[in-house]
Amino acid sequence: MSDTDNDEKQQSMEELLNEYGPETRSSVRVGEKIHGRIISIGKETVFVDTGSKMDGVVEIADLVEEGAELPYKVGDAIDLYVVAIRHGEIRLSRALTGLGGAEMLEEAYQGKLPIEGRVMDTCKGGFTVEVVKRRAFCPVSQIDTIYVENPPEYVGKTFRFLITEFSEGGKNIVLSRRTLLEKEQDEIRQAFLATLSPGAVCTGRVSRIMPYGAFVEINPGTEGMVHISEMSWSRLGTPEEILHVGDEITVKVIGMESAGGEGRKISLSMKQVGEDPWNTVRERYAAGDKIAGRAVRCMDYGVFVEIEPGIEGLVHVSEMSYKKRVAKASDLVSPGDALEVMVKDIDPENRRISLSMKDAEGDPWIGISDRFKPGQRLEGILEKKEKFGYFITLEPGITGLLPKSKISRANDPAALEKKQPGEGIVVAIESIDRGQRRISLAPGDAADEEEWKTFSGEQKGTVSSLGEKLQQAMKKKK
Repeated sequence: MSDTDNDEKQQSMEELLNEYGPETRSSVRVGEKIHGRIISIGKETVFVDTGSKMDGVVEIADLVEEGAELPYKVGDAIDLYVVAIRHGEIRLSRALTGLGGAEMLEEAYQGKLPIEGRVMDTCKGGFTVEVVKRRAFCPVSQIDTIYVENPPEYVGKTFRFLITEFSEGGKNIVLSRRTLLEKEQDEIRQAFLATLSPGAVCTGRVSRIMPYGAFVEINPGTEGMVHISEMSWSRLGTPEEILHVGDEITVKVIGMESAGGEGRKISLSMKQVGEDPWNTVRERYAAGDKIAGRAVRCMDYGVFVEIEPGIEGLVHVSEMSYKKRVAKASDLVSPGDALEVMVKDIDPENRRISLSMKDAEGDPWIGISDRFKPGQRLEGILEKKEKFGYFITLEPGITGLLPKSKISRANDPAALEKKQPGEGIVVAIESIDRGQRRISLAPGDAADEEEWKTFSGEQKGTVSSLGEKLQQAMKKKK
């Protein structure tokens, strides 16, 4: 064999040793943090390119919580720690584990590297934790990002911690899991925010309710707020009318603003997940429709009635009743009352609907000629006294006026003047003006013969009433 052949064989051996050489040829060391890329995913392990001559391997169970799915795929970058180099492979983990001793712990403390520990027991102010076969202390406020209501629930569980205090050669070790969790949540939050934009629809959980709205967690560590005005197309008095803490809801992102630092103020809407009902209101309602509604707000000038979630119309006081004189809406209805209304006009552009309660109830003046005739004598109810005369209710919605000047024609004017609102009073119909919706009345026991002529005239159906009055007049003459 020539010297040339020997040189080629020697070079080939060197190359092989460089590629498959012992662990001491690796360019990484135990405790080091590496930023690698996943090159293969097996049934129980994940292989990672460490940037050295050897690939690293990490257990899938170390990358996910129990029962969860692996959140990575081939090609994803991942940060891990070297926990061992042996048998031609680099063992990786999300945290430093029990290999080593005080030196590893001090290195983890100086480098702010996470380390695995098992919660052994509760103690005054926190927990006793075993890390690398040493006792450490974790304050109760540092075991989680949420308020700890039941500390014993954490005993026996293994978590990752950061060492926040290391002294006396490892005799005094203080840990924090909260700091690590907040850092991880912030990383997840920033990654999520990078993909979020106005218009996105998310599913979230109601985390807090305030008088002005509700905070919703739309991703771990990321909250947005739904203002009360964005909860429903209907008007709400308080968020609790439709929401409770823990409710899962669907929301739409309607705004993202900088809130200082790297924070973002996220505005959410529940109602905008669905279509604005005013866009299609004409498809469901038309003038003349008689529909059911609910009184939501009473004003002096009228009442607002909700006819469907997000659609309110106004019933003006002039449209509230044919049967009563309404000075202000609260005289007749209260918020929450069920009402029947008739649609008078729809204006989608200005989000207005004019409604009428009295038209839905029916106009009592319709067919009045069939029920009342001049000369007819009947008993009504004194509704109101004015200087110019008395208003007399003949039936619900039909009121006539007995002029003051005609009260003197009664057989006993003094008795008539003593009548009080709510008492019965006998009157005779003198005239009916349907156009002006007015009825003129006279005392039902008037003795003036000319008045009988006014009552009777040439009207049909008043003979019995006229006969009674003539008989009364004749008796008085005797």
